[in-house]
Amino acid sequence: MGELGWCFETDPSFAEELAWMDKFVSTEVEPLDHLVTHPLDLDDPVRQRLIPPLQQRVKERGLWAAHLDQELGGQGYGQLRLALMNEILGRSRCAPTVFGCQAPDSGNAEILALFGSEDIKARYLQPLLDNTVVSAFSMTEPRGGSDPLGFVTAAVPDGDDWVLNGEKWFTSHANFAAFFIVLAVTEPEDPGHGRMSMFVVPSDTPGVEIVRNVGLYGEQAGEGSHSYVRYTDVRIPGDHLLGGRGEGFHVAQTRLGGGRIHHAMRTVGMARRALDAMCERVLSRTTKGSRLADKQLVQAMIADSHVELEQFRLLVLQTAWKIDRYQNYRKVRPDIAAVKIAMPKVLHDIAGRALQLHGSLGASEEMPFGAMVLESYQMGLVDGATELHKMTLARDLLAQHAPTNNLFPTQHLPTLRQAAQDQYHHQLKDLP
Repeated sequence: MGELGWCFETDPSFAEELAWMDKFVSTEVEPLDHLVTHPLDLDDPVRQRLIPPLQQRVKERGLWAAHLDQELGGQGYGQLRLALMNEILGRSRCAPTVFGCQAPDSGNAEILALFGSEDIKARYLQPLLDNTVVSAFSMTEPRGGSDPLGFVTAAVPDGDDWVLNGEKWFTSHANFAAFFIVLAVTEPEDPGHGRMSMFVVPSDTPGVEIVRNVGLYGEQAGEGSHSYVRYTDVRIPGDHLLGGRGEGFHVAQTRLGGGRIHHAMRTVGMARRALDAMCERVLSRTTKGSRLADKQLVQAMIADSHVELEQFRLLVLQTAWKIDRYQNYRKVRPDIAAVKIAMPKVLHDIAGRALQLHGSLGASEEMPFGAMVLESYQMGLVDGATELHKMTLARDLLAQHAPTNNLFPTQHLPTLRQAAQDQYHHQLKDLP
């Protein structure tokens, strides 16, 4: 009898790379989180002194921008291997930049590679791959949120150019970016997702204005990196259109499926960091004559956290495996939606328990748990709100089922019992 082909092992050569990454991130990269204010700020002298040498070591190891195909300087790793890598990178704020797979640059690079002309690739993609510039993805709007059908920022043709007008909200890292990738309405008469197109817009183009940089809760006003951007009569060269007219939504979707899996696996790394801290804390502190670790309710918190984390991790890995197997994001859409639904709650609950078990110290700015809890809410918003993914998943699941026209449901026990008796009547008729 042949084997089922169901395996959870990592091939030895890649396991060696993961082991190297684990040690490298722990000893060389995680300390940067306490020294570098923002890893995408190329004007920060501390960042420029510390990060590029580590990036060079990653390149020499052959792990730079591993999400990209080999012709673009990456390894062409599938999503399963990338998921295992991102689990390690998720422990550190600076690690994705050190490994050349930071958001939003990683997704933007995929868009440029797939839909940009050779001139666009030379002008924007190659510097992005080299991390000599950073980029921003400008999609969400103040009024329409993340719903593309509610967008009003528009581009109209004018000779060989396009003229862009409108406002975008929470364009992350726009204050550091050399260029933006902008989703704008170009086909207003189209009733669906074909109304939008995607453009490359250099950040120094006249009419591009950062109204203000928005911070997350707890950050100083004006020092955030999520920008409110206004576009006023911004002229875009015609060859800066990515894909065809009306294909902007399709272009955007090519970057979001894999990006959601990368977010999820980095979340696994962050949640595991919280769980490890939780275990250390309860083994180190005593109250009322015994360790916190000996309290039954504390043990329940540890056990629940472990189970939730392992369940989520397996869901992510299975989804990554399906992406590699089918090479069709649409076919794996329900799985990606399930990952996106589960992600915020797992991080929120584990980080919240870690905060609770650290007491007042856990609630302070001297520990990372408050930021993790806030991050869990962000994970419920980025790449589509959790509620939208619940609707997507439910619709896909319901499409796989059919209603019954019978008086009772198909799982109605008396009906099933009668059917079973009818099926095996001849075998059982002579029994008392």
